[in-house]
Parts: sequence; C-alpha cells; structure tokens
Amino acid sequence: MVERDEAASVAYLCSPGGEVHGAVWLANHTPAPEVVDLARLNAGAPPLMPRPNTRHPGGRHALGQLTTLWFEEGDGVALYENDELLAVIPGWADMSRGMPGYARDAVGETPFAWALPEALEGLQPRISHARAYWQWRHSEGSWTSFQQFVMGHLDRTLGPSGRYWDAGGGRLPTVGISERPPYGDRDFTVLSTVGMSCQRMPTVEQWIDRPRAYARIELAVATHGDPREAALLLVWLAQYPWHSVTWLGHGHTATWYHEPSTFPLGAQYDGVIMLADAPGKPDLSGFGFGGEAVRWLWLEAWTSRD
Repeated sequence: MVERDEAASVAYLCSPGGEVHGAVWLANHTPAPEVVDLARLNAGAPPLMPRPNTRHPGGRHALGQLTTLWFEEGDGVALYENDELLAVIPGWADMSRGMPGYARDAVGETPFAWALPEALEGLQPRISHARAYWQWRHSEGSWTSFQQFVMGHLDRTLGPSGRYWDAGGGRLPTVGISERPPYGDRDFTVLSTVGMSCQRMPTVEQWIDRPRAYARIELAVATHGDPREAALLLVWLAQYPWHSVTWLGHGHTATWYHEPSTFPLGAQYDGVIMLADAPGKPDLSGFGFGGEAVRWLWLEAWTSRD
C-alpha cells in the first residue's frame, strides 16, 4: 500500500488483515525539515525525511506511475516508478528492529528508509530472479510442465496414480493432491501435494543458514483409511506458508483449525507434526526445481496432551 499527502509518500507491506510488516519512506514533496518532524509522526501522517538524509532536500514532484515486482517467496516487493526502481521492502524488513525498506532517494540509514544504491549489489540478484520467475510462472504451459515433472517423480517412487484433486482454489501457488494407492509391498495409500515446491516458502532465510536446502517442499500423508479424509490435511496446509507468511520444516507442528472431532486422523489428536524422515515411509527424495532440492515432509498425528 502506498500512502501520500501533500508533504510525503510512504509504502507499506501489509498482511491481508492490515498488519504492517515493513514500511519505507519514498519521497518528500515539500522542503525537508532539519530534524524528524515528531508532530507528523504522532498524528499518523507519512514521515518527512530530514534534510541530511534525502537526495532532494527541496522536495520533489508527486510520484509517477507505480508498479510492483514481488519476490518469489511473496514476503518482499520491489516498487518501480515509471519503470525505474524506487524502493524495495524485503522480507527481513522489521520496523520494530529499526530495519525499514530501501529507498532510491534516501541517504544513509534512518528509521524511515535505508539508501537503496548501497544495497543493490545484494538486492539486484533477488530482483532479477523474481522477474525471471514470474515471467516463467505466467508463461503458457509452465504449470502443466511442472505438474508433469512432479507426477513423473511420484510415479517412479510410489507407483501408479489414482485420483487427483485441486487444492489451490484458484489462488497461488497452484497446488493439487495426488493419490497413490497401495502398490507392491506397500499396503497403505500415500497422498502428496503437487505444486508447493514450485514457489519458495517465505522467511526461510531469516531462520536457516542454508535456505536453498529448505525453501522448497511438498507434503505427504500415509493412510489405511479413506484417502479423501486424509486429503483434508493437505488442503488445509498446502497454501499455508504463503498466506501466513511463514515456512514449514522438519519438526514443525500445526494445530487443527476446526473442531477436534473433525480432525481427519482422530479426535484424540491436536494436529500434525511434519517429519522429513518418517520411519516406514517411502523415500521421496531426488526431485528438484530451480536448482534447489525439494523436501517431502510427512504429516503424522500429533498431540500436546499428556
């Protein structure tokens, strides 16, 4: 969201509920004050950048045409003015820790913005990757080809497919669920998501030293019961990382969002725990996308009760 009044413009990165995750000053439209204008801040108005920290101390005209380029993970965004990079709010922006976004017209580091030119060496590869990713993602046949690659991998590791359900609901990332009936020595059905690994999960790099090894996942669940019931677990979690701006990994737990009596694996459980290596489950490793390995996380029933 971009907000402006007659004096300044600022951009906010918000959750669907309106919670601000990042913010960056964009421009003064009047002469800059010598120091921070606390009265404006206390009134909730867009901040004015002090004179020493703006490239345009006399102010500049209103912003031109604005467009956005989202990072692949969806937790960061680049903002363009008339096709020129104006600002970046990365996923690690955090106003509470004094880490705002980066602005083209900022000088130095302030609570309102950090200078963009000094950060471009690190940001430019992310921006270039984002542009290439979305160009591919919106190209004709991209989803179909990716889907075929994942299904082929599951064919090789789990045997022939059964039913297939859409779990995306028309929202990105597109995700399906593939059913793999008992096959060979395996006497249980395996359900796997198809499509989560097509998009990197948000915030991984804020928690993991090697995010490339953990940023792409698919989820799987094994069942001897009705596969349609177990599939509800995958519908529940398939788009969770992007809609909640978080990531899923080995050892993470998720508490069932509905009445306990409706939990697909039994009312005595609270939710699921996710395991990268689940005893007795097939090895689904060996698939990659975007030069990064894809990890399958197995969902097991979990309870916090004694």
